[in-house]
Amino acid sequence: MKFRIERDVLADAVAWAARTLPSRPSMPMLAGLLVDAGADGVTLSSFDYEVSGRVAITADVEEQGRVLVSGRLLADIARALPAAPVTVTLEGSRVEVRCGRSSFALPTLPVDDYPTLPDMPGSSGTIEGATFAAAVAQVAIAAGRDDTLPTLTGIRVEISDGTITLAATDRYRLAVREFAWNPEISGLDTNALVPARTLADTAKALAGCDVVHLALASGGDGLMGFEGAGRRTTTRLLDGEFPKYRALLPNESSITAMVDTSALIDAVKRVSLVAERNTPVRLAFTAGEVELRAGTGDEATATEAVECVLDGDAIEIAFNPAYLLDGLTALDDVSTRLSFTASTRPAVLTGGSTEGIAAYRYLLMPVRLSG
Repeated sequence: MKFRIERDVLADAVAWAARTLPSRPSMPMLAGLLVDAGADGVTLSSFDYEVSGRVAITADVEEQGRVLVSGRLLADIARALPAAPVTVTLEGSRVEVRCGRSSFALPTLPVDDYPTLPDMPGSSGTIEGATFAAAVAQVAIAAGRDDTLPTLTGIRVEISDGTITLAATDRYRLAVREFAWNPEISGLDTNALVPARTLADTAKALAGCDVVHLALASGGDGLMGFEGAGRRTTTRLLDGEFPKYRALLPNESSITAMVDTSALIDAVKRVSLVAERNTPVRLAFTAGEVELRAGTGDEATATEAVECVLDGDAIEIAFNPAYLLDGLTALDDVSTRLSFTASTRPAVLTGGSTEGIAAYRYLLMPVRLSG
């Protein structure tokens, strides 16, 4: 095997394929990156039996062949190479990487023992990469991180003809985002539970693609795929029943408040400086303003007021400041609408514009106030 390639092209491709490599592989070969040089160019692949990554790049292939090398080591080397063309050659049981006056020799792993990557499911439809990445990022913040509750570590993907709905919850907050896409199958109605970390990393990596193909069989074969600009990822789906989240979203609210998003974010950040671990920030909504307070008794305290427009009775409610900031930041809207039914019931944050309301909802459980 021997091929020549531009340094930046190699570094970018290796970084993409290596991003899904397990930090603690169950078998040494799963830490490897499969390099396959063929007549059409070079493909780099990774697979850990759960998530696969594959990227195809253009290269001047002099000798065809395939080899398995340490993925993280190759990624570190490719990133550090000087700005010059790179020549990769298989010499016996080692791979030589030459660039300018730099040269590296990497031991190879047994390529015959490497598992076969799963096939990409047939494309279900397409969406613009930036839209997909933004939607996934808005929802992923609410996914659980407790691996003992695997169902909550996923993002539920619901496909109903021309609309995709994403939902995630960790029991303390719920994020829901709807967006339009271009289905290739009319009347498609299916759903999947995708690991949130994998979906977030993949969507972010494909954000620059004009078109991203989403692949999910309507029968549910336990696999979902994503492809764009020669880059492909597949992931195994999570088992289990996702909570019936739609029942958690209130149909109506008796109190609403409109607040400038950036002003509220800044105020929460400042006031929460005195909030000890797991200490909430209180928000008292009255006509014309919302007063934020943190800290009690002999501890440090902070207060700040932000202008708001209140529709309904005055209300005082408390939130985990980190969870509140996550929702406000994810809204990506100039103004935020907070909807309440009672101080002990969840609040719903939506964008102040009509478009924002329809696209994204962030439900946040309050912290129960004492006294």
